[in-house]
Amino acid sequence: MGKGPVPFVNFGKTARDLLHKDYNFDQKFSLSTTSDSGFGVTATGVRIDELFIGDIHTQHKSSKATVDVKIDSDSRVSSTVTVDEMLTGLKTSFSFRVPDQKSGKLDLQYLHDRFTLNSSIGLASAPLVELSGTVGTNQLTVGAEVGFDSASASVTKYNSGISYNKDDISASLLLSDKGETLKASYIHMFSPTSAVAAELTHRFKTKENYYTIGSSHALDSSTLVKTRFSNSGKTGLLCQYEWRPKSYITLSAEYDPKVVSSPARFGVAVALKP
Repeated sequence: MGKGPVPFVNFGKTARDLLHKDYNFDQKFSLSTTSDSGFGVTATGVRIDELFIGDIHTQHKSSKATVDVKIDSDSRVSSTVTVDEMLTGLKTSFSFRVPDQKSGKLDLQYLHDRFTLNSSIGLASAPLVELSGTVGTNQLTVGAEVGFDSASASVTKYNSGISYNKDDISASLLLSDKGETLKASYIHMFSPTSAVAAELTHRFKTKENYYTIGSSHALDSSTLVKTRFSNSGKTGLLCQYEWRPKSYITLSAEYDPKVVSSPARFGVAVALKP
């Protein structure tokens, strides 16, 4: 764990990653390479109904700055420049898309031993502004975030929550969707190789409850198995094999009893790093 409180965007992230990260139900391929100078290239693609949709992502890292450039299958270019430690604890990033002239955005993150601040400001004449902050310690943190659209002079979102973290457990409680949704998440690490997680969502307006539970277990140093189950009956299974350092083959499967025509879905993802 870090020294200071958790940024608001990371509330519940560990449980979310166990329950949802790397599950893929298409044919996905990724190839990345990095030079000693810090320059890297990543190409990714997904094959859907005989159509291959792909992205090319390049990155250059130095001791203080990172430059990311991404070209998608529609020839749109996205670029992000991130600078660490312009001031102690301050991280700055600037991003934009071409040819969208209104896509420019400036993100600032400030980390302190007792509080964190995050801001995102659209670089337009009537920008969208998002702010979040947390206070506390690395074990117990409370925080909130708000979004404001200056074009319509309206609040786009406001969320709040509390997060509790220790070496073997992590729990969070979030009030989101402008107070319409309550979400709780929990993860327990039984060992460095085994963990279980749960996520519960309650919608006040419809009085509906949703939950997902899952587990993660490393069979050995190269093989990871994950499972998940939701109250809708969906059951998921993932097996990830690292056949060489940072090169993975991931197989995913999901069964949905409510889908009559094709209740089972399968996917494979290959990530290669020379």
